[in-house]
Amino acid sequence: MIYLETERLILRDYSEADFEQYFRLKSDPKTMYYLQDIQLHTQEEACEDFRKVLEDSKRPDRKFYFLHMELNDSHEQVGSVGYTVISKTPVGKLVGAGYFTYPGFWGQGYTTEALRRVLEFAFSEDNVYRVSTGCLAENAGSERVMQKCGMIREAEHIDYEWHDGKMKTRLEYRLLKTEWTK
Repeated sequence: MIYLETERLILRDYSEADFEQYFRLKSDPKTMYYLQDIQLHTQEEACEDFRKVLEDSKRPDRKFYFLHMELNDSHEQVGSVGYTVISKTPVGKLVGAGYFTYPGFWGQGYTTEALRRVLEFAFSEDNVYRVSTGCLAENAGSERVMQKCGMIREAEHIDYEWHDGKMKTRLEYRLLKTEWTK
């Protein structure tokens, strides 16, 4: 079981008791605005998704490392942060990172603090070699999180994806273990 701490946060694997919070977070339209492809809409859909998360977290070759993010003093849910293993190579895992937080926590540094800790775990404890992530260009807050965590912009894909009724530009970032600094 993964349990990480930062100055203000606890980042941990989900447990059975977290279902309602998980469903509330992943079904919140503002929180999931930029992640509509993984947004949950029904309790049944959430049950199936959550079951897969719990099962995967118990596997020795797990694929999903998304963690429940909560305040360390009040244990209030802030969001979720982590990565998915895309492939394994002789030099280490290649992963896709992501994060989503409730709007009430935006702009306060929580997501940056959480992603920094996840990167530290990935590179120093989980044999990750490359972390990739991205966001729509209009999502300046998300891009700033990547920049503050030392990630390097690799690409700008003009009119790359259909989102909310129009084509939008996507930015891609990366960080290699050799580029990472604590």
